[in-house]
Amino acid sequence: MIQDIVTTRKKIEAALERVRPALRADGGDAEILEVTSEGHVKLQMLGTCGGCPMSAQTLRQGIERVIKAEVPEVIDIIAV
Repeated sequence: MIQDIVTTRKKIEAALERVRPALRADGGDAEILEVTSEGHVKLQMLGTCGGCPMSAQTLRQGIERVIKAEVPEVIDIIAV
């Protein structure tokens, strides 16, 4: 259970900044839409990542891996 969603969101954003250069190199990006108190993060893939058939793999093996390593209170990342 996340006690301070604002602080957790900032930590998630910092972790996301680590993977953004790779996303942007391919014309994409990602935006945090919501962080729930249960530890679920809703993320929207933007630009070329939004319609890319590899976006699910990028989300799981790239974005989610980095965020969960740096913000262990996050349970999962949900693409919206």
